[in-house]
Amino acid sequence: MIKKIFILILIVFTVYKSDAQVMAAKAEWVTIKTPNIRCWECKEKLEHWLIVENKANMQSGLIQWKFNLLNGETRFQYFPDRVSLDEIRIALNNAGFDADDEKAEESAYKKLPPICKRNEEGGGPQKGKPCHIDPQD
Repeated sequence: MIKKIFILILIVFTVYKSDAQVMAAKAEWVTIKTPNIRCWECKEKLEHWLIVENKANMQSGLIQWKFNLLNGETRFQYFPDRVSLDEIRIALNNAGFDADDEKAEESAYKKLPPICKRNEEGGGPQKGKPCHIDPQD
């Protein structure tokens, strides 16, 4: 009987320890330059893409993201044991957006609305027409 109790305690301890190791993965924050995400429409397009990508290809490694539309930056909180920084950049590129020094995937970029194009191609906020403000406000 004591042997069975000892084995049961050993099993419980082993399961608890492996769960603790899984939970020990610490989330990290990273800021990525996203210069052609400067308006509300671009933000919504990327958010939709990230939700789908996160479930399908990133093992739900993205926890949250925050956009700074005025500065063209996006902050990501993620689990580095589930998704890498390069995978996040690739997801942005595949959605049609530049990420740091990586240019967007060309066919995805072409599908973006004109306002989401690079500044040098006429995209982004237009003079007298701020687009970083939520249109529902």
